[in-house]
Amino acid sequence: MNGPHDLGGMQSMGAIPIEENEPIFHSEWEAKVFAMSFATFGNFFTVDETRHASERMPPGKYLSSSYYERWLFALELLLTEHSLVSSAEIEEKIAELSQSNELS
Repeated sequence: MNGPHDLGGMQSMGAIPIEENEPIFHSEWEAKVFAMSFATFGNFFTVDETRHASERMPPGKYLSSSYYERWLFALELLLTEHSLVSSAEIEEKIAELSQSNELS
């Protein structure tokens, strides 16, 4: 496998930035994605299946996404692939949450 997620041993990728006193989560949504992902492990899909789902993110999007954005992509993909929710239901919820955030 040789995708954007498989960078082990590659040269000239630049230094890995290390944030001093980095928090576990940079924002509340990251904590929610973490919780939802762990709630599904073992109940609906495996950790390996989740990792494979994140590796199916388009390369450009993968490289420009944060760690938890990749987790969210994988979670949404697996929820739809396992017919637990539809893409339309996800989009409806995104629109609903966006509208409630605009009102805040």
